[in-house]
Order: sequence, then C-alpha cells, then structure tokens
Amino acid sequence: MANTTFSGPVRSENGFESITKSATGAISVNASYGATITGGVQSLSGAGAVDLTNLVTELTTAAGAAAVTLADGTTSGQVKIINMIVDGGGTATVTPVTFAGSTTIAFDAVAESVTLVWNSTIGWVATSVQGATIA
Repeated sequence: MANTTFSGPVRSENGFESITKSATGAISVNASYGATITGGVQSLSGAGAVDLTNLVTELTTAAGAAAVTLADGTTSGQVKIINMIVDGGGTATVTPVTFAGSTTIAFDAVAESVTLVWNSTIGWVATSVQGATIA
C-alpha cells in the first residue's frame, strides 16, 4: 500500500499499530496506539548505542564500565526511556550527542531509569530521573 495523507482526524475503535514487513512477508509490530501507547524495547548489554527506533532501552552491565552513546533525536517531542535491568557490577555511562544542561547519565543499579524528550533546539531534556546520576 502506498502512503496515504489524511486532511481530517483518523479514528479507530481498536487502536493503531506501527508495523514493519520483512522481505519474507513477516509482520513485526513496532508500536501500538490504543488506550495505552506501547513502544518497542531494545536490549543493550555492555557498551554500544541506544537506538532511536524503540521507545525503551534496557541496559545490562557486566563487571566493567560500559560506554553507551545516544544520538540526537529525529524530531522535537521524541521520547526515549532508558532503564537498567541487570547490574553485573559495572556502571553504564550514557553520553548523548546533545544533552541540555549536562553531558552524561550514569546507571549503576537495577531499576535506575531516565526519561528523555528531544528538543531540536537544546537537545535531550531529562524529564524524569529515578536513581541514575546526571552530570
């Protein structure tokens, strides 16, 4: 199906889904929009890059430090939630390319979390912090 543009409101009684169709025809649901919004989850173990395609990134650390990067958002209002779910003894330090008022976010315990919102003028803004250290 081609792209469709609507000039008025689009309504559905049972919600909407954002999907990806593979070359074999398999459908993957990336996000659901209904009574709640459910986004995809990235599992990141050790060092690496936080993706911008999933709403949530879950961090797992090992004994050593993990350097994690976060690219600039793609549109103002984009939300990114980062949670630590496994503490293997190391600290995961997230360094956003553009971070309003700070430079890093450190996660060193299970259940630490930060919610970020992208602003195209000033960068990622931390709107909620639970236990993580912003410096």
